[in-house]
Amino acid sequence: MSRLNDLHDQYGQSPWLDNLRRGWITSGELQRWIDRGVRGITSNPSIFQKAMSGASDYDEQFRDVVSSGDSPVDAYWDLVVSDIEEALRLLRPVYDSSGGGDGFVSVEVAPELARDTEGTVAAARDLHRRIDEPNLYVKIPGTAEGVAAIRQMIAEGHSINVTLLFSLKGYEDVIEAYLSGLEELVASGADPTHVRSVASFFVSRVDTEVDRRLDGIGTAEARALKHKAAVANAQLAYELFLQRFSGPRWDALAARGCAVQRPLWASTSTKSPDLPDTLYVDTLIAPNTVNTMPEGTLEAFDEHGTLARTADADLEGAHRVMEQLDEVGVDMDDVGRVLEDEGVAAFAKAFDELISTLDAKAHDMGVGG
Repeated sequence: MSRLNDLHDQYGQSPWLDNLRRGWITSGELQRWIDRGVRGITSNPSIFQKAMSGASDYDEQFRDVVSSGDSPVDAYWDLVVSDIEEALRLLRPVYDSSGGGDGFVSVEVAPELARDTEGTVAAARDLHRRIDEPNLYVKIPGTAEGVAAIRQMIAEGHSINVTLLFSLKGYEDVIEAYLSGLEELVASGADPTHVRSVASFFVSRVDTEVDRRLDGIGTAEARALKHKAAVANAQLAYELFLQRFSGPRWDALAARGCAVQRPLWASTSTKSPDLPDTLYVDTLIAPNTVNTMPEGTLEAFDEHGTLARTADADLEGAHRVMEQLDEVGVDMDDVGRVLEDEGVAAFAKAFDELISTLDAKAHDMGVGG
């Protein structure tokens, strides 16, 4: 057995792979990760940009779809859907054996829709219709406009991965959208037992932004808080999860067969060489959570990660870090707003660059319009 298996079997956390590319599907690499204990996959526009721009694996299908008259944007979605469908097929045994708890693959709506509620709703519906598999998560960003779309999708009985969460306030809004959506679904008489959701709470990017601000403040008290904000922020998100998924309101939904919306720790590779390479895994282990990791972090954790329940082992300490950050002048709500804006912009930039690359590729192939 691997540490990845132990992470799930002994501590209730599901390790997922934060990457997807066609070469892994065709070579068997993805199946090998599943055999080692990976229980789900996340993707985003940046991941597909790297996959499609850096390899010839997609050229044959791309030539075919563009030759038939599809635009580069339409071709992108054809390529993405093909990869997602194959990954869903490989992970379906995990979904079935876990009773629908794991085995999910996530695909994100177009980044340009991050501030468009109705556009997001239409795109999410279309992806669920186009990829009609029970282990599909459609990813919707946790922007204010996205939160309204999330509630609507849950109320319609769709499984959703909420992405780009950085602040406790934003996470609380997402939990409310999930609970309200479930209540609407139950009130309609529909069966909620197949609906699943995760809330992707980003970790390392919080340290990157907060540490930059602490360096700017420059005091000894500020510097002493470096590399502490992200873990404390996520640990308090887990505390919020425990609070909101208990009590009479949740009990009424659980009695109807509703599943909790699990926190998913995202952006969990360390960005600083001064930090342990498994920092954002070792410190965030707890039941009913997911940690989605790039392959390097998965390898590192499987080799030397620490197995222990840590996410709620010192919540007093996490609160203390937040208090100290406030005292030295770091506004965590503002940190969350900045990171959300940057995240939306980064995904949009990756998407636009990929479409430009595909457009140039079509021109080089002498196909398309």
